[in-house]
Amino acid sequence: MPHSSLRVRLSLALAGAGLLLSGCARPSTGSDRDDPTRPVTLTFWHGWSQQGEVRALDESIARFERLHPNITVKTVSDVTDETVNQALRAGGDDAPDVVSSFTTSNVGQYCSSGMWADLDPFMRKTGMDKKKVFPKSFLDYTSYRGKQCALPLLADSYGLYYNKDAFRKAGITRPPRTMSELTRDAAKLTERTTDGSYTRVGFMPNFRLYQNSPDRMFAQWGPTYFDRHGKARLARDPRTKQFFAADRALIEAQGGYRALEEFRTRFGDEMSSQNAFLKQKLAMHMDGEWRGLMLKDQKAPFAWGTAPMPVPDDQADTYGRGYLTGTVAGIAHSSRHQNAAWELVKFLTADTDQVVRFANAIHNVPSTNAALTSPKLDADPAFRTFLDIARNPHSAAIPPSDNGAQYIVALQDFSYDVEAGRIPDLDKGLRGLDRQIDADNLQSQN
Repeated sequence: MPHSSLRVRLSLALAGAGLLLSGCARPSTGSDRDDPTRPVTLTFWHGWSQQGEVRALDESIARFERLHPNITVKTVSDVTDETVNQALRAGGDDAPDVVSSFTTSNVGQYCSSGMWADLDPFMRKTGMDKKKVFPKSFLDYTSYRGKQCALPLLADSYGLYYNKDAFRKAGITRPPRTMSELTRDAAKLTERTTDGSYTRVGFMPNFRLYQNSPDRMFAQWGPTYFDRHGKARLARDPRTKQFFAADRALIEAQGGYRALEEFRTRFGDEMSSQNAFLKQKLAMHMDGEWRGLMLKDQKAPFAWGTAPMPVPDDQADTYGRGYLTGTVAGIAHSSRHQNAAWELVKFLTADTDQVVRFANAIHNVPSTNAALTSPKLDADPAFRTFLDIARNPHSAAIPPSDNGAQYIVALQDFSYDVEAGRIPDLDKGLRGLDRQIDADNLQSQN
């Protein structure tokens, strides 16, 4: 199971939980008072849970321990952000030293609260130039207000999967590159029986489908969620209305919301052999790089390909961009072995050979500049599409916030109402959404 699907669940679960309270973190125990060359045992908590993922991480830890025979690493898998943060608030000997998260939107909380240690002093001390090691977009989602409290530990990029057989039958010669092309092709690929029921939808735009969280599609517009003062500005950004207009056009071109939503509710589970794209109920589908490996393992009975998601027509020159997210890793503020913990974080996130081997093992996008161009990476063309998306300078992740993922949950709820036609005045609705996001952020700071 890809860790990205876990991330969706975590974002929703954690958004309103008040996980980190400003000022609640104890001061760091000091990065200069522990000796990383002496025998030490570190505890590393992470969220991977599937057998193949855990095995790949355990192999990574074994490589680290061979390089650092004085350091023993005890790993704890399938740990949620909420569990990690409860342990960090409590402190004590049972708290982890190294922590990871699938929820990049919570980085703002990790950094502003001090729960995760600032990594810049460690990088300066060991001579790591983060701007040379990591792509800018990855540094953006692992820092907040100038504080680098996390580093990227593999990434996910989102693109378009398409059924080549269906394209060929419909006379479509290449995947769509703009939103108008996507709308045209989706309508052409949609098939219905004589009684009007669907057998296949060209592209299901409904936001409740699998990975279709609105922030992921919205990334194709390059939106600005907050102004320089941290105030929500979705209502002031014309791209927001353009995004919802494009979604509405996709819905109407394929039969309307009610019919599409009824068809969507009959889809099988995303992670099963009943996945709607695998069952050819969708001709095109937005998903992450891990889906390709699953399609191969499940022996998809049709030819398929990958491409970047289409972009707005007036931003055609940005084609190739996509939504980025990923696992982040850091050092617990309460760890008494921060120098040794840094050695582990540095190995997992910045050692080129390690990053490439781990990326290949769990079919995720590597998160350093060197690893992204390594000849040892999986050469599968379908996977390479997602590497190109990760390298594209227009690709971006959602910005960190003091309130974690709460503003994304607010956007999701609002988007459900928009696509269902329950927001008669979009301008007024967006102004209300901005007020809600600002109020939630203010409450999290008090």
